[in-house]
Amino acid sequence: MEVGTLICNVLPLTPKRRRFPSCQSSFPRSVKASLGSQGDYRGPKPKRVWVADWVSKNDNVVRSLPIYVGGISLLAVLFNRTVSGIAPVADASSSQSRADLLTLGLAVTCILNGLVWISIRPKSISVVNPEGVECQRIYSDLPHSVISELLWAWESLSHATCCRSLVVIYDGICLLQIGFAAASSSDGGEAMVVNANKLVEGSLYNGGLKSGSQSYLANLSLYPGKSELPFLPSNTQAVILQPLGDKGIAIVGGDIIRGFTTSDQAWITLIGEKLGATLTKVVNRIPLAVEERS
Repeated sequence: MEVGTLICNVLPLTPKRRRFPSCQSSFPRSVKASLGSQGDYRGPKPKRVWVADWVSKNDNVVRSLPIYVGGISLLAVLFNRTVSGIAPVADASSSQSRADLLTLGLAVTCILNGLVWISIRPKSISVVNPEGVECQRIYSDLPHSVISELLWAWESLSHATCCRSLVVIYDGICLLQIGFAAASSSDGGEAMVVNANKLVEGSLYNGGLKSGSQSYLANLSLYPGKSELPFLPSNTQAVILQPLGDKGIAIVGGDIIRGFTTSDQAWITLIGEKLGATLTKVVNRIPLAVEERS
């Protein structure tokens, strides 16, 4: 049994938000917007690229367009050679023959390119519903300020990114398991408890701490290290391993392949640095030797 105490539903999943007084900026406003007499919006409108919009709406036509262009060019070359009275056999000394051969090569290239565009299509990526149960386990001996900060990190990530699971491990102790988790077959469908001792011995945990930088598994199904994260839902699409100082790591699970953008990754790095600094100052001062309970 792991040393530590985990409790369920210590705090509500959505902590109470504080309202701060609004402040007025001293900078002049350069953008003006208003409502007309009929309620119509009058102001700057986002720019739209009509070419990109047309291409996105006519994907099949655009993919087959090189075939039409190549086929028409091929017929045009053959028709021109027929009506021009030139011998059907290509003559290397004739400039017309050399031009026709070059045009035929370009036409065939266009046709082959169109066939490739039609046969190879990008795989559609969609959001999946995590196959698991919702849980909220928080280490009981943490100060209220640390618990609030952990819940703040979860609320921020779950609302602003594709994050659906969050696990925080520090100094070999699972401090937080929140969001969706895999269902345990031995506990009557309850959320699977994170085995921190086994996790810290794995390559994902040790590799993340040694590198000291964020690891992004954009398509979790392609990585053999997925077996080290059995507590996540089985259909978790992407995972970010964010080190928390020198002793901890945060495991962020997403519900869509490559769902974490570059901005999300940078933001998670900053949140990890903030949590790492807080845990380094606070957790090291409190005893972590209490019997575990679910």
